[in-house]
Amino acid sequence: MKYKFLLFALLVTSASFAQTDAKLTAKLQDAVKGFNGQVGIYVHNLKTGKTAAMNADTLFPTASMIKVSIQCGLMDKIEKGEMQYNQKLVYRDSLLYKGEDILGSFKDKDTIEVSKVALLMITMSDNTASVWLQKLVGGDYINNWLDKNGFKVMRVNSRVPGREAIRAKYGWGVTTPFEMCRLFTMIRNGEAVSPAASERMYRNMGRIFWDDKAISQIPPYIQTASKQGALDESKSETVIVNALHGDYVFSIITNHNKDQRWTDDNEAAMLIRKVSALLWHYFEPDSKWAPPAGMDKYMKDE
Repeated sequence: MKYKFLLFALLVTSASFAQTDAKLTAKLQDAVKGFNGQVGIYVHNLKTGKTAAMNADTLFPTASMIKVSIQCGLMDKIEKGEMQYNQKLVYRDSLLYKGEDILGSFKDKDTIEVSKVALLMITMSDNTASVWLQKLVGGDYINNWLDKNGFKVMRVNSRVPGREAIRAKYGWGVTTPFEMCRLFTMIRNGEAVSPAASERMYRNMGRIFWDDKAISQIPPYIQTASKQGALDESKSETVIVNALHGDYVFSIITNHNKDQRWTDDNEAAMLIRKVSALLWHYFEPDSKWAPPAGMDKYMKDE
C-alpha cells in the first residue's frame, strides 16, 4: 500500500510538471529582463492545459481589476433576487469619486439603471460607478463571495472594515496573477454565480474601451475579455483571448515601478504590450497580423 501511494504521488508530480510550458516560460523570463520593478505573470492555455508562471502566487495591487470581483458580487445579489439588473438608481452628488468619469458628470437626483452603471464600471473603468456598486453590494459581501468560491487572497480592501492595513500596502484590492486568471476562467466557463450571470459578465468584459495595451497586440477580429488596472507604481492587465487554435488567459501585474509616468511609452505599458504580442504569436504562430502603421494616433484614448 505504501508503494502504491508513492507511485501515485510520483505520477501526480510528473503530471504537474508536464503541464508547465518550459519553452514559453523561458520566453517570458527573457521578455521581462531589465524591467525596473516587480513583475508577476500567469498564462494558461485553456485548450492544452499548459501553463507558464512568474511570481504567479505573489501578492500584487489589483487597482481597477478588482472591479471584476465587484461585478461578481453584484451578479450574485441579482441572482438571489436582492437586486435587479434593470432596476433604476438615483445618483447623488455624494457618490462622486473625483476624476474624469462619465457617471461623475451626472447631476444630483439623475436616474440610471444598474445595467448601465455595471457597464461603465467594466467598460470605461468608471470609478464613481464602481464605488457606487461596491457600496450597494457591500465590500464584505464581495469578499465572502470570493472566499466561498475558493479565492485565498483576492479581496476588496477599500471601504471594508478590518482591511485598513492591507489597503495601505496594496490599495483598493489585492490579488495574484494566478487568481486573476482563475476568476476570468470561471466567468468564461459559466461557473461564476450562474451560467447566465457569467455570460452577462463576459459580454461586458468584451466591450473594453481601454484597448491600447495588451488588446492592441491582438487582432481586432479576435474576441477578448479583459480588465486593466493602473496606479502610479503599478500597471496590470488580465485578458482571455478567444484565439483561433484555442482560448488562453493571461495576467501580467507590475508593482514598485521605477517609471511612474502616465504616458503611452511608460515601461510597464510597453512590457504589457510586449508580453501580449509574444503570447499571440506563440499560440498563433501562423498569424501574419501586426498593428498597422499609424495606429498609434488612434490609441490615444485620453
